Amino acid sequence: MSISQTLNGGTPSPRIEKSIAPAVVEVKYRLYKRRFFGLFGFIILGMGSAMPGTWFGPIANSGNAQLTAADFDISLIQVNWLGNIMLCIYLPISIFVPVICSRYGIRRCTEVGGVMLLISAWVRYAGTINSLSPQSAYVLLILGQLFSGIAQPVFQVLGPMYSERWFNLNGRTTATMLIAIANPVGVAIGQLLSPLGTTRQSLLVLGIISTAAVPTVLLISDSPPSPPTYSGSKPPLPPSSLCRAALGLPVPQEAYMTPRERIDFLVVTLFFGAFVGASGAASVLSAEWFQPAGYPPVTVGLFGATSILAGIISAVIAAPLLDRVFTHSALVTLKILAPTLSLAWLSLIWAVRPNNIAVLFVIMVIIGMCSMTLLPVVLEHGVELTRNADGSASILWCSGNLFGIILILAEGALRAPSTANPPYHMHGALILQGCVVMVFGALVFILRVRQVRREMDETMMGNGNTALGTVAVAGSGVEHLGEGKTV
Repeated sequence: MSISQTLNGGTPSPRIEKSIAPAVVEVKYRLYKRRFFGLFGFIILGMGSAMPGTWFGPIANSGNAQLTAADFDISLIQVNWLGNIMLCIYLPISIFVPVICSRYGIRRCTEVGGVMLLISAWVRYAGTINSLSPQSAYVLLILGQLFSGIAQPVFQVLGPMYSERWFNLNGRTTATMLIAIANPVGVAIGQLLSPLGTTRQSLLVLGIISTAAVPTVLLISDSPPSPPTYSGSKPPLPPSSLCRAALGLPVPQEAYMTPRERIDFLVVTLFFGAFVGASGAASVLSAEWFQPAGYPPVTVGLFGATSILAGIISAVIAAPLLDRVFTHSALVTLKILAPTLSLAWLSLIWAVRPNNIAVLFVIMVIIGMCSMTLLPVVLEHGVELTRNADGSASILWCSGNLFGIILILAEGALRAPSTANPPYHMHGALILQGCVVMVFGALVFILRVRQVRREMDETMMGNGNTALGTVAVAGSGVEHLGEGKTV
């Protein structure tokens, strides 16, 4: 069966058949060791660009008068906006990343992200000059955070596209996982390092780390000489084609989405946004959730560290299994992990109370394991539904940050007054977050995702054993014909 038949459920597509030219060449599917260097670059840059997002959070909650608000003579609300500004700028930038990438390629796009990361580090540090007025210093801090907000989505959105270009079926989910979890790992490292020393000293440390991370952009390349899979050989689709396909408008055959795929992608976008937004709210508001119940900052930090560590271990184990063993079980994985994660978030409504530390640690472990494992699975599902790696990742990550902004603002408004018992508790915020995650998490049960991209790759590669595919060259594009042969 040809690829056009695979896309259309067994019905040949006249549009594809007519576009095939008689010139036929053979393309050998290959893997290159240099793919790991680029993967390393994405991981380091992903961690480096994530650190500034919550860098001021632990400092802001410190009682040391020399830190943040007192040191710069600014209010706590202004300190909070040093983190919020990154979430806000993330939304438009994540939409433009695929546009830039489709025109200039992965390498050029990551170079822009690296330059933004470098500029952000030293503009932010320039705000620590003692001779500056509080207003001038705050402007430089905000600008530094703004540049960081431009850099961060570059290394998240392009992760699935890099995996598709450089990795085969046995490593694609694992590569996506490593790039995706670099962000929460960077957040965790930032939260650990930022309280060390004064604010000015910590910003110097952040500048040095960012500067050291930037050269790894040189390890990232656009695409290998020979593709690893059939889908890895296809030219990237423009972002506009995904938008038109999602709305049911006319598009080229390779960008077409069935009505069922459009519904599934909407569902995936909503529950991915809810889960990522809940995690983002937790990273910002965790101290305000737990401290009114009597848990000191050190314990709150251990909750977060335990969740991230459990998630990393879980994802590192699960992703290779999904790549190599449970290759067609991704949908089952979603329908198991999503309800489990939803119930874990909901259970915090009753678990956040005094002297309940053991239960809270168990819940945070479950949240970390399910969240980190779901990240690459959902991102890869987005590509399966759209056949547009950077476009789907852009929409998914944008949804996550949008949910995060909404939850942070709404939960902050639900903080109890000083006359409550205990004062300033966040029980209402936990109810809101638990309900939001439960409602959107339940949508996973209506998913019927078909792994079209994987089916195409397996067809062209002889179910994973073919190293040589036959292709036809037509104009500037390349169309694969038949299943190729094993060599």
